[in-house]
Amino acid sequence: MTPAAHQSQHAPELRATARHLGRRRFLTGTAAAAALAFTVNLPAAGTAAAAELDPARLTDDPFTLGVASGDPLPGSVLLWTRLAPAPYQADGGLPAERITVHWELARDETFRRPVRRGTALAHPEFGHSVHVQVDGLENDRVYYYRFKAGTWISRTGRTRTAPALGAQAAALTVGVVSCQRYDQGYFTAYKHLAEDDVDLVLHLGDYLYEYAVSGVGGARAYPAGTVPTVYGHEMVTLDDYRLKYALYKSDPDLLAAHAAHPFVVTWDDHETENNYAGAVSENDDPAEEFLIRRAAAYRAYWENQPLRRPQLPDGPDLRLYRRLHWGRLAQFDVLDTRQYRSDQAYGDGWRVPGPESEDPARTLTGGAQERWLIDGWHRSRALWNVVPQQVTFAQRYNSTAVPSQVSMDSWDGYPASRERILAGAQAAGVENLMVLTGDVHVHYGFDIKRDFADPASKTLGTEIVTSSISSGGNGSAKPANWATFMAANPHLKFYNGLRGYATVSLGRDLARADFKTVPYVTTQGAPLTTAGSFVTEVGDQGLKPA
Repeated sequence: MTPAAHQSQHAPELRATARHLGRRRFLTGTAAAAALAFTVNLPAAGTAAAAELDPARLTDDPFTLGVASGDPLPGSVLLWTRLAPAPYQADGGLPAERITVHWELARDETFRRPVRRGTALAHPEFGHSVHVQVDGLENDRVYYYRFKAGTWISRTGRTRTAPALGAQAAALTVGVVSCQRYDQGYFTAYKHLAEDDVDLVLHLGDYLYEYAVSGVGGARAYPAGTVPTVYGHEMVTLDDYRLKYALYKSDPDLLAAHAAHPFVVTWDDHETENNYAGAVSENDDPAEEFLIRRAAAYRAYWENQPLRRPQLPDGPDLRLYRRLHWGRLAQFDVLDTRQYRSDQAYGDGWRVPGPESEDPARTLTGGAQERWLIDGWHRSRALWNVVPQQVTFAQRYNSTAVPSQVSMDSWDGYPASRERILAGAQAAGVENLMVLTGDVHVHYGFDIKRDFADPASKTLGTEIVTSSISSGGNGSAKPANWATFMAANPHLKFYNGLRGYATVSLGRDLARADFKTVPYVTTQGAPLTTAGSFVTEVGDQGLKPA
């Protein structure tokens, strides 16, 4: 079924009211949410008072999608699960009834030292997902958690709280991941990450892909018919997105990584549609149609990720940018470079910059998010200011020609937006800036120059770009353009095209980045190798081999 045909399955009343929405009305109020009838608040009192599912009717394991935790705060954890005894059905194999879910938090994985327990309701309006915020805990401590529904008990998850805001934390290690396309390979890197010694994981987007998945799972080459036919079309509706999350979360290595570490997530484009920009779809579909699709995608994203209450979607809007702290050691300003951006210049792709891309009015973040970021830097008391985000921030030429082409989808396609950010960091006195990036399916290590046209200009910080988990297939250590990119970009210090993830360890004196790779993803069992290691010193930014 084509995407256009699938869009026609949206409720007629939603499509009718959506036609009255302008392309950017969704940015100016809640009218879009009301019109689209996708406001994600607590279910109405009448719904909440409806019949509750008898636990005896849960005859199959409802915890097939695993458990997760996210956004650790001082004294607070966020716990997630979603009930789906039949994950490849649109309703998860559950009736439209609420279900009581019990949760437990303990100091040990045997639960002999319990700390808290309680119940939460899994509502069908939320796809029977559960988001439990547990407050009043000790700072900077590891905890274990699990859920129970009926007679079924979930696997055990491990999470942690952040240090107190003023604490002089000595160290922090994060895993950095991005781009996991199910049909292009196994998630083997997650198996290794689950066993790695990290405090938390930053997921920088493309958690799933909207494209169809064949019955053999693409490159996974399962026996024909292993993947249900429901995945044989591009996802467009709310049911489509919910089902695709279930497919991805069926991967045992992804399940293990979520259970092992708390995640901090942000999206890029494929959680909704490739290279969309704000309310502009890739194929310039009518805005009223695309906003319905975006509302469905955003709602499914919240349902399937360990996100806190402020990230509840409001129709086709969801404020995903947010700030987290790790004591006085690090401030994390998590960005959303997809929802508020101007449309890509020159029709997208790799193009020579010109008046259209260099228009000062163009933005990648939107004005409100840009001000929020820079204001946050002015107030920051952290040693390291870290910006987890989606697309390549540093200048990236694809040839040594003058002028060279650059990617219109990355910050190179929005140079005025990048200049405002760099000027804001300099004005705020940010001395140890680190940008963390995904999207491009390769490992890069960049120095962030105040003026990329002048290699001798001040280095304001570093950018660590992580490769994909599986997107792009096996890849290669030295892609065909390796020599060209290294020559054309003197601030590029490392480039590797294999799949994997990065770890970044922040300390009081320096930060260390390790680029980790697997040699293949189209078959299982690949070993993990550290392909490159670099440090950048406090007060002396710039990547140096470790």
